[in-house]
Amino acid sequence: MGAIDLVIAARPRDIGGFAVRRTLPAMQRRLVGPFVFWDHMGPMSLEPGHGMDVRPHPHIGLATVTYLFEGEIVHKDTLGSDLAIRPGAVNWMTAGRGIAHSERTGPEVRKRGSRVHGIQSWVALPVDREEMEPRFDHHPADTIPETSRDGVRLRVLAGAAYGLDAPARIASPTFYVEATMPAGARLVMPEDHEERAVYVVEGEVACDGDAIDEGAMGVFQPRVEAALQAQRPSRVMLLGGAPIGGSRHIWWNFVSSSKERIEQAKRDWTEGRFGKIPGDDVEFVPLPER
Repeated sequence: MGAIDLVIAARPRDIGGFAVRRTLPAMQRRLVGPFVFWDHMGPMSLEPGHGMDVRPHPHIGLATVTYLFEGEIVHKDTLGSDLAIRPGAVNWMTAGRGIAHSERTGPEVRKRGSRVHGIQSWVALPVDREEMEPRFDHHPADTIPETSRDGVRLRVLAGAAYGLDAPARIASPTFYVEATMPAGARLVMPEDHEERAVYVVEGEVACDGDAIDEGAMGVFQPRVEAALQAQRPSRVMLLGGAPIGGSRHIWWNFVSSSKERIEQAKRDWTEGRFGKIPGDDVEFVPLPER
């Protein structure tokens, strides 16, 4: 049996004029560990005077994780958070019982134009923590632990891997790593997590002779050694953890083990019970009709 269980090709999506490539959830696989959603943003050039404008929208039952390679996004939420997300930082917003946020290009960056490139993922919360208090945690780039193995640069963004522990407060066993691999480099995936995957941001890697191209996610068999070989200079994201336990329903921006809870979240958003975002309380994304 080979190490790769399946390879998921990203599907193009448009989120308000901004192009993304989505691999999770997929028909073949709904989650990898707690990771229930995976969007690759860009790379995209924004002309002077233009920017990213993701209007205020709600979440429940998950944590959003934003990680940039290029660019800047201003995050604001109903807790009063207001900060610029920049490359290398880890931004972990735990929605819990409910939060709303917006993601926009700031005025100075918008004026001069910019490039945006990064990953936004969602991590499902354990059932007993789905209704926890919402929170936003920002971990600057210089607080993210790094190491190097056989020429591969590793940044541990969440959880524990390669002998390092990330500062992000996780709700269930998780690992999330950025790996920068020169051509020909070899890297063994962490073996102490049951569910594991690799997403190729740039370049191409192979495992047991099977190629995983740029924009694809390779999901590995449990408890089987999986070694990645860079076919050319590559940037990859390693992700996974323990199974989250039970099924998760996803509707729009809501994740829950309960369909009834999602129905309540729909009503709460329509009736304005998520609260207002200081400094961004005029526009909002309406509840989809379907």
